This record gives sequence, C-alpha cells and structure tokens, in this order.
Amino acid sequence: MGDVVAAIDCGSNSTRTLILGAHGQALVREMNITRLSQGVDASRSLLPEAMERTFVVLRHYREACDAAGVTRGLLVATSAVRDASNSSVFLDAAHDIVGFDARVLRGDEEAALSFAGATADLDPVASPTMIVDIGGGSTELAVELDGILVSHSMQLGCVRVTERALGRGVVTSSRDLATRSMIKEELDRAFEVAPALHDVVANVRLVGLAGTVATLAQLEAEITLYDRDVVHHRVISRASVLHWRDLLAVEPPAQRLKHPGMVVGREDVLPAGLYVLDAIMERFHVTEFLSSENDILDGITSSLVSS
Repeated sequence: MGDVVAAIDCGSNSTRTLILGAHGQALVREMNITRLSQGVDASRSLLPEAMERTFVVLRHYREACDAAGVTRGLLVATSAVRDASNSSVFLDAAHDIVGFDARVLRGDEEAALSFAGATADLDPVASPTMIVDIGGGSTELAVELDGILVSHSMQLGCVRVTERALGRGVVTSSRDLATRSMIKEELDRAFEVAPALHDVVANVRLVGLAGTVATLAQLEAEITLYDRDVVHHRVISRASVLHWRDLLAVEPPAQRLKHPGMVVGREDVLPAGLYVLDAIMERFHVTEFLSSENDILDGITSSLVSS
C-alpha cells in the first residue's frame, strides 16, 4: 500500500488542493478563490488581508490532510509569491499551517509540473502537444520537442492583465487596445526567449488548463454546478472563446455572474484570461483546444508518489 499524498497550489487567484489515497484515487480535490495576488503587481508585496484569506483556506486543507492521513505533501506558490518582496513571510506561515514543505516554483518548474499533470492521461497524436496554463499572475506555455520540454512563463495572468490593462468593468476601446498591446509584447518575448515555439506554429495540439479554461468550459456547457466529467477534455473552439470574450467585455461584473457556469470570484478577471487565450490561439494558428482538469496538482502528486 502506498502513501497518502497531498499537493497544494497557492496561485494568484485561487488556492487549490489534491489529496490522493494509497491506491492513487483522488480523495479530495478542492478550489477556493483567495486572490493572493491582490495589489502585488503594483506594490511588489503580498497584502496582509490577501495572505490571511489564503491562510484560512490552508487551515481548512490541513484539516482535510489530517483526516485523510496524509503522509507526504508539498505546497507550491507561483506568480504572486514569486513577485513579492515578502514571500518568505508567506511561505514560513504556510509551512507552519500545513505541516509540510512549502516553496516557490520558478516559471519553468511550474510549466513542467503542469505539463506532466495535464498530458498524463492523453492519447498520443502525431502533432506535438502544448499546454497553456493561464493563471492569475502568469501564463505558462510548455511543449515537448524531441524529448526536451520547451517552456516559457509570461507575465500574462488574468488578474495581472486585469489590473494593468483591461480593468474590471465594461471594456472600453482604449483598454482593449492596451490589453492587446500588453499580450502581444509578452508573446513576442516568448518567441524570442524560446525560439523553438516557432516549430509548432500551425502544428500543435493545444491543451488548456486552470481557472479561465475551466470557467469557459462551464459557461459553454451552461452548468451551474461543477461537473468534472463535463469540463475535462472538452473540445472548445476559438469561435467560442471569441464569443464569450466579446459578450463578457460589454457587461459589468454583476451581469456576468448571471450566466450559468460563471464562477464567483472570476467574473471580474475572466475576460482578461480570454483575451490571453485567444491571442495564443491566434499566434499558433489553432482553431480549437482541449480543456484539462488535470494540471499542476496532478503533476505534483505524481512526483510525490514516484519519489
């Protein structure tokens, strides 16, 4: 019989956990919106209230770990904590709460774990598979070419783009232009830093993961209650991305919440995530992508089981 393992991901917009039982079955998979990145882009510091929101959720996850008999675990923090000058304060407190290792992932580590988690249950295809992980503070691209993982982390998370360019309300033409410019600049930089990305333009299977993609899948399916079987491995067209981006852009956040499938806590930042997703699909000449509910948490738990 194997270990009971836990992964916790402290992202910029949400804090999530996955607990696997001794036989590899998912005992707990939970997500809570905590907006840890609140104000980080401007202040370069984690705000006390944002940390406390996250700590409340971590205490709840610690109770779940204790109840499940977790023997090994890893808590990871990503973009918001990477960018914060007081990251050690957060990590020390998080470690004390959950009782196991807590550390910040580099962008390439985040991409590698997300790629491993999202591709483990996919059938092979002739084209390379690239994951796009749109988080709150950053977006990771990762594709395996000739056995080597090529990845790049862009400063294009849905919260960051919202705070820096798009805004939370109805999108104006000036904010639309600023957002497109911000995204283009980061995509241009990605191709400069990782030129191998040119090799998969118009020849890639795109797999999308994280909150923007999951919420889009729920909106498209018009489901008010989360159903993993409906969301996982759903094929979503670029036309659908554009439909929802443009529809939500002309609505205030309160109106967006009325759509079946909208997740409370994402209504103000989802349009920014869809701007990022559409720009990536356009750049890589992709007309559809596959949504995945397997992600960095699955990559972490797999590494814990195999280590």
